Amino acid sequence: MRRSRFALPLWLMLAALLVLASVGIARSQAQVQARPGETLLVLAVQDKGSVVIRLETAKAPKTSARIISLDESGFYNGLAFHRVARRPRPFLVQFGDESTRQGAASVAKPSSTIAYEDSGLPNEEGTVGLSAPEGNRDGGDVQFHINLDNNRFLDGSYTVFGRVTQGMDLVKGLQVGDRVVRASIVRG
Repeated sequence: MRRSRFALPLWLMLAALLVLASVGIARSQAQVQARPGETLLVLAVQDKGSVVIRLETAKAPKTSARIISLDESGFYNGLAFHRVARRPRPFLVQFGDESTRQGAASVAKPSSTIAYEDSGLPNEEGTVGLSAPEGNRDGGDVQFHINLDNNRFLDGSYTVFGRVTQGMDLVKGLQVGDRVVRASIVRG
């Protein structure tokens, strides 16, 4: 069997691209620094950049602890944004549905839900809320949404536990299927 003279160079080019991609992801996450006492969730979105969310650990401690625990278990790695609602006006993007997992080992999700926490934070552009079944604010578990606009009518229905501090333009351009290749916690 004769090898193509392009087989080795093509293999080397693919390997080099994979290394460069992982260095780029690591670099984008390494540049994020939390202030003392601050906890950040960094979502590296494939081919787009990073979204940085400041967790409100003092105002929504149980919800923040659940998100941190899920992240540290690798739960969010490889998941895709599964809902993008922009019509009739910008509304929200949603993330955390384990059925969208690709290329990562399955990670068990918690069997319990998180009761609603009144963080005192409004549902406004850039805030992050724990998604729950409609009419059951105590039914949130692993999914969350990022508000694309001021959605004050959601106040009191979903725990607001964070705010996007970097990457809101990226969030506004997300499409269904955009994938988080790596999620990580950064503590200050």
